Amino acid sequence: MNDEHTILNHYNLTNPFPTAWPAEKDESDASEEESTARRLSKTAIRRSRPRYSALQRNGSDHRSLVPGSQKLRDGLENLVQKDESDPLGVTDSVVRNRFLLSSTTFSPTLYLSQIHSNASTQSLLQGLDFLSRSIDQKSASLKVLVESNFEGFVRAKTTIDNVYSEMRNQGAEPEQDRSRPHSRVTSRSSAHFRNASGQGPLSTGRGANKPLHSDKKKNALTKESEYGVQGIKAPLIEVAVKAEEIWGPALGGREREGSLKLVMDSVDKSHGIFKVGNLVSECVKRKDYEGLVKEFSRARKYTEDARQIVDHASNSHARLTDSQVHQIVITGRMWSEVEDRIEYFKRNIWRKLTNVQIKATSSTERNAQDNHMALIGILLELGVEDNPIWVWLLSRYDHLKNKISATFERSRVEIEVLRRRLANMEPPVSRIVASHLQSPARKDADGTSKDLDTTPVLELWDLIYDSLNNLLSVQGGILGEVIEFWSKAQTFIDGKGQETLPIGIDGRSRKHHRLSTDGVKDLQNGAAELVGILQENIHSFFADPPIEDISMLYSPTTPTPVTPQSATLSPYAHQDSRFRFDENHPPPSSLRRGEAWEEFAFWPPHANSLSGVHYLGKLLTLLGSAASEAITMRPIASGHTLSEKLRTMVTSARERSARAACAAWGRDAEMSKIMEDWSPANDQPELTNMLARFSALENTVLSGMQKILYIPEAAVTKSGSVAIISPPPAKLVQMVRSQFVTSLYKALSGMVENAESSKPHNEKDEVAGPNDMAVSRGADKSLHGKNTVTSTQLFFDNNIRKLLTLSNFAALQSSIVPNLISQFESSFSITLTDEFKTLRDALSQISERLFLSYTQPTANKLSSIIHNGISSPDWVPSTARPSAVQPYVYESLLLLVYVHAEVSTTAAPLTNQILSHLLEQMSLAFLEAFKQRSRYPLAALMQATLDVEFVAQTTSQYTTEKASETQSKIYIELDAGTTPDASKRLQGELPEMRMVLKRLREGTRSEFLCFKREKRLQS
Repeated sequence: MNDEHTILNHYNLTNPFPTAWPAEKDESDASEEESTARRLSKTAIRRSRPRYSALQRNGSDHRSLVPGSQKLRDGLENLVQKDESDPLGVTDSVVRNRFLLSSTTFSPTLYLSQIHSNASTQSLLQGLDFLSRSIDQKSASLKVLVESNFEGFVRAKTTIDNVYSEMRNQGAEPEQDRSRPHSRVTSRSSAHFRNASGQGPLSTGRGANKPLHSDKKKNALTKESEYGVQGIKAPLIEVAVKAEEIWGPALGGREREGSLKLVMDSVDKSHGIFKVGNLVSECVKRKDYEGLVKEFSRARKYTEDARQIVDHASNSHARLTDSQVHQIVITGRMWSEVEDRIEYFKRNIWRKLTNVQIKATSSTERNAQDNHMALIGILLELGVEDNPIWVWLLSRYDHLKNKISATFERSRVEIEVLRRRLANMEPPVSRIVASHLQSPARKDADGTSKDLDTTPVLELWDLIYDSLNNLLSVQGGILGEVIEFWSKAQTFIDGKGQETLPIGIDGRSRKHHRLSTDGVKDLQNGAAELVGILQENIHSFFADPPIEDISMLYSPTTPTPVTPQSATLSPYAHQDSRFRFDENHPPPSSLRRGEAWEEFAFWPPHANSLSGVHYLGKLLTLLGSAASEAITMRPIASGHTLSEKLRTMVTSARERSARAACAAWGRDAEMSKIMEDWSPANDQPELTNMLARFSALENTVLSGMQKILYIPEAAVTKSGSVAIISPPPAKLVQMVRSQFVTSLYKALSGMVENAESSKPHNEKDEVAGPNDMAVSRGADKSLHGKNTVTSTQLFFDNNIRKLLTLSNFAALQSSIVPNLISQFESSFSITLTDEFKTLRDALSQISERLFLSYTQPTANKLSSIIHNGISSPDWVPSTARPSAVQPYVYESLLLLVYVHAEVSTTAAPLTNQILSHLLEQMSLAFLEAFKQRSRYPLAALMQATLDVEFVAQTTSQYTTEKASETQSKIYIELDAGTTPDASKRLQGELPEMRMVLKRLREGTRSEFLCFKREKRLQS
């Protein structure tokens, strides 16, 4: 053993049987000049030198002995060079250490046999000459080196001798007269020796701080001082005794050595068993579940091997060996550790499996739910007593059940809070109401719901829709989670979900792959129960009045999809500032004012019918689609009573929604009169924009009511599914039918009220203009073109308002009402024959009343003018032949000219009708006035004939059959009041009278030009 160690140290090897050439032997050292430069630089930096620094030799000094020497791993250098040129001069390198001339193991025989095995005799002779010359060169170099450094060698030898003498004689008595031994080189080196040894007269080594004589003697290199080690020998012996006392028991004893060796052998053999516990822990930390199962299987295998050893020894009554005992003990401790860690890991996996739904947020919920299969697979692979599939299904059921209740209750309270806040607000003013009612007719409307109602109302509608969408949506809603839950459960019931799950070690988890019959039944009942909870909550929301208890806002609750985790503090800290209340700022109370919307929890206060039908149509579509999806689930589709409850839920919600919408429809019909701003329509200036606005309002509400009653988007069923949307009952359709007719009557009544009112309907003398701007009393500019009236006339001239209303009623009777009735009949598949007839008669009566209301004052004035003119004493001409008509005729015709101007500039289509009626009234006035006179002499007869004919010819285009008959009666009355002689004489005067009439007509052509029929109208 010592020889081997000596050889390794001698050749600087770590292995007595190396397999490869050491890498450090191929590395080249720095050049000798660089080493010398570095050594000199280090020496220059050092400020002080030890006393015997000239005798010190460090590792770098070895380098200078043999240039190119190799450095070992410990930093020391070897005299053996790494490489050198071939001694025979054949090659530049011999590479291998054993063939270097400087190597102590150089073998000439091996060198020639391996390096020059193929060399010829001639080449060997040449190599011998080369070797001789190189030896001579090196000898000459060494000789020169010795001669040039001889003095240095002598000085070094003298210094070494003197130092040795001083160390040997240290502690001896000084000899004052001792003569110095004769030396052949003393004279040459004495000065140098004194300076080098520090013994000169000025040396710091003499005098002060000189060591004691006894201390120096101990360190002298003499036999008595044991060559300098006597001083430290006693402490070393003392330390050795102490070390023996401390470490002796631990290191001594062959028996313990054998025991420890046996244990170490067992540890080496059982290295894999020791690693299993740490590997299991690392797998748990890394969440490497596959590696965990693999390591657990290895642990079980080691345990089975140990158990087999014990069983074999027990059966064979053999004694266990020490190594077997050690293996069993090590395996037992390993299995205990692994089992504890696996059990702890299982508990964590159980916790994750049951809480995988609770911890999931809206963005990660699907990924979290997908992890349940991985968690179930881990538990089945490791082996558990409880069925992880069943545990996950139960936890999912409990989570959904709690989520439905918490989400609905929270949403219901939030809706009620906003509803109360809106109810405590003042109703919107007429201008704002008119702006929203006009929104369907505006050309700049973008088709969205933002213009249908006020912002607070739309905010509450959006909250209601979002809340129900969170509950009933199949995509992202709770109902979608319930359907997905049943789909997952169905896959486990059918056995498809277990196909990818492991059966565990030795098939121990195979029993968990099957669900029991009772378990399947419980799952079906659980899925149906979840849908039933949703059905009851939604039915309660639509059927019940608004809730009174909103204390949930002050109580901590579990988080829901609508309520974040941070909202579980008390008082309730919801992220929305609308629902932050405390004791000093409680939510508003519920007021009762007798409004129709107070009994509906789903209807925003002060909401109009436009926003109502829009959002209720969306809500019922959502509700119908959700019911259609839920009824297709196997637990419900297989004759469950819940299917009928789902139908009842949809029917009840539809009926309540229709009632609420009809109430708002009737209120909007009464308010529709505020849409009248008397602005003329662009394409028909004789009509106001009120007609287009009212028509658009009714069309929008009718379309929305049709969606509410029939829910067309949800009524389309899939193939093989059960229809959930039933046709609306006749009672519900009749309610909508009555409300439609009533809305028309209310709108017509409002139009008449606008026409007959002495001031605008708004008490502030402003109405909503075309762009939601107020048209005030002071405005006095034309609305459209030069033939339209001013705004002052629009508001404060009853005649103009009546004319426009008459024109509107004509359009209502001819097109708008028939179109609305046609739309209602096509939307609801019923006919309104009787209602249409009644409406038409009502329109006729209202139009006739308005017509008379406009024309009667003018007719009365005309009658008064005519009666006063004919009954005047000056009416009978003083001459035998009258040459002009009486002034009252011009006065009455000028009144007709004013009426013509008013009607033609306001409602041109009514001009003929109104002037014809007034002409008839004039004719009747003539007849009645002529009846007041008993006798008509020839002059009076000629004057009467001239007056009547002038009026008849001037207004000939407005003559009606009734007017013609009245004129005939006038002539009969005149004939009855004259003598036959006067009548005969009148016939003779007729040609002259015709000439007078012609002259009068030509003279007044410009004054009564408006009564002339225009030729372009005849084309």
